[in-house]
Order: sequence, then C-alpha cells, then structure tokens
Amino acid sequence: MRIGNFKISFTTLLIVIAVIFSMVSLNKLRSYATQIANPTHKTAANKNNNHQKQDTHTTTSNSVVDWRGPSENKPYPDVNKYPNMWVKVSTTDRRVYLMDGKKVLYTMLCSPGAKGQETPKGTFEIQPERGDNFFNQGSGEGANYWVSFKDHGIYLFHSVPVDKDGNYNEQEAKELGKSSNSHGCVRLSVSDAKWFYKNIKTGTKVVIE
Repeated sequence: MRIGNFKISFTTLLIVIAVIFSMVSLNKLRSYATQIANPTHKTAANKNNNHQKQDTHTTTSNSVVDWRGPSENKPYPDVNKYPNMWVKVSTTDRRVYLMDGKKVLYTMLCSPGAKGQETPKGTFEIQPERGDNFFNQGSGEGANYWVSFKDHGIYLFHSVPVDKDGNYNEQEAKELGKSSNSHGCVRLSVSDAKWFYKNIKTGTKVVIE
C-alpha cells in the first residue's frame, strides 16, 4: 500500500492501528482511575448536603428555646374540626404530636421523665383531672396548666416547672425539647401547655413511645 511517497505493508498498517487502539484504551483506563480516586462533583455536593443537614440538626439542638411561646409559627389546630384527634408522645425525639389519623397537625417541644423517673409508655387517655397550677412540696417544684393522663393526677402534661412562688425555673425551661428532666410528667412550653389545658378533651387517646 502506498500513502503519498511512502509505501506501507499491510502488516505494518495493522501494527499502527493496534498501537493507536491501545493508546485510546489506556487513556480511558486512566480517566476511569482518576474518577475513582477523585469523586465527582455530584458526589462531593451530596457530601456537602449531608454535612449541612447534620449542622442544621446541631444548630437546632443548641438553639435558644422559646419556652414561653408556641412551638410552631402557625395556629394551633381547631379540635372541633378533628373529632378523632389523638396525642402521640415521642420520649426519644422529645416531641408531642397532635395527630389526625396518621397526619401530624401540630408538633410541640417537650421534656419527658429523666432516667430513673421515665414517663410511662403505652396507650392512655386524657383523664378528667386538670387545673391552673400545682406545687409539690416533696419535689420542690410545680407547674401551670396541668392535664392528667395516668393515675388521676399523678402523670400529667403541664408547663415547664415553677418554684413555690410561681416563678418559672428558666434553667430547666431552656432545656425543653433537648433534655429529659421531668419527674415522669410531660413538660410543655407555657403557651402549648395552656392551649393543651383549654382544648384537649377528656377521653382523648394518648400514645407514649
């Protein structure tokens, strides 16, 4: 075979083609190895997103709690529109969920029982006993807006704690939604507890997990 002024044998041509093919394959192999050694931009972006989510969770757990106000920036649900509303308490997440079937209507920060004084788990119901405030001489603390869910006045939903003079214990109140530090009751913000006291009806199902 003649190309221009050069005469090339068929065997030589095959060798040239084989060399070119080998170089192309080698470049592809190097590119693949580089991708393995250096994750793609998309993978890096996913890692950044995961890191940001973790940071957000950390920020939430360390943020200042408005223990006087409502837990959410939206109106409380109208209980009359949800005749089958029930209450779910997650002692792990430290949250109280107002539920309509499987739908969460509202989420409240809470502090359940401390280690050794855990909030009882199971299915209960809101009992007739409720009141504006109480003070327990034995524990040296009380609370406002209490509603019983077990043992008729023993285990309650109520506000963050108050002292004998009715002053809120701000140090413990600031741990709302972050720590489990009650004597077995479920602590709520002042606003949430007041709404709960005035609106959650006797007989409402309570599930504590």
